[in-house]
Amino acid sequence: MAETVPLWSADYFVFLALLVFSRGMDFLSTWVATPHLVLEGNPIAKWLGWKWSALINPVICMFCAMLPIPTVVVVTTSLLVAARNFQGAWLMRTLGEHNYRHWMSAQLAIGSRRLLILCLLAQTTLIAIIGAGLVWFGGNLLVPAGVGLGLLVYAFAVLLYSLLSLARCSSRGG
Repeated sequence: MAETVPLWSADYFVFLALLVFSRGMDFLSTWVATPHLVLEGNPIAKWLGWKWSALINPVICMFCAMLPIPTVVVVTTSLLVAARNFQGAWLMRTLGEHNYRHWMSAQLAIGSRRLLILCLLAQTTLIAIIGAGLVWFGGNLLVPAGVGLGLLVYAFAVLLYSLLSLARCSSRGG
């Protein structure tokens, strides 16, 4: 497949639809989990807030839709983030954003930081291994290579934002 697709072509609209859906699922899952962004792990998204994120994301989707590999990477990462958000959203909504954050902080205070970090590293490494395998064995094929890169980006994002959250929690004293 070409490195870019023509603007307004059939491929462009397919990629745009995939991007709009996946970014929409990321937005929806974030809203379900943390409507006031209290629990948002991405400091840039938290800083932008809903309004600016909603204005910037369509522009990103329209631009990325011309680029097949970035499209597949963003779609893969966004859908994995949405799935992770939906996994815990019920508890976040049940407890409330602030109560959930306090509850998690209390669990972190009594739990082993070493075990938490070890589990986080295991989780992200296992995901990254799948991604690296897809990139390596996918060769020049768009979907395997793009999904592999998306898995690598997702694993890195989970590791980075989880460690940032842990550091913020530590600096608040638990």
